[in-house]
Amino acid sequence: MIRYPNGKLYSPVHQGNTPANKKLPINYSNRGMTLEEDLNATNDYYLTHGIAVIHKKPTPVQIVKVDYPKRSAAVIKEAYFKQASTTDYNGVYKGKYIDFEAKETKNKTSFPLQNFHEHQIQHMEQILKQNGICFVILMFTTFQEIYLLDASHLLPLWDNVQKEGRKSIPKKEIEEKGHLIEVGYHPRIDYMKTVDKLYF
Repeated sequence: MIRYPNGKLYSPVHQGNTPANKKLPINYSNRGMTLEEDLNATNDYYLTHGIAVIHKKPTPVQIVKVDYPKRSAAVIKEAYFKQASTTDYNGVYKGKYIDFEAKETKNKTSFPLQNFHEHQIQHMEQILKQNGICFVILMFTTFQEIYLLDASHLLPLWDNVQKEGRKSIPKKEIEEKGHLIEVGYHPRIDYMKTVDKLYF
């Protein structure tokens, strides 16, 4: 016997002509989370457990036009990016400044360079010059594989690809230079284990 918190009995719901005791096919379409959602949940875990303080940077936006259909609600109708954003996340871990970008692709054999922007690469170079910890987290969604690639490895790959006129970084190079992050339950993407091995 199952009861709701209010004390009422639970009774199975009949869906159409389907008997209550017959199992329905499970829909997995919305089961997975995006890389950003997983990282945000992981960073919340780090913050709650006093491990690290890492936040997603807000994107600077200039609001131009707002519509007020009701007195209690406002709808943004027109807005522009104030400036080019740098990387997605930054914060502090064990007294060191951490800065990183997170990207994902459905491509199976390479990581498209269009996912990166010149100003992001320049920003990473500046972080490295100041002895900050800087990296990218790359996800191949088809394989559910997530790699941490240090910026010091990404920058030469970026330069080589630009010189050779290629439009992507081969997955093989990311596998060789990067570090596979094990996906768990709580936290979902425990990238700090890899950070510990690489930088501490």
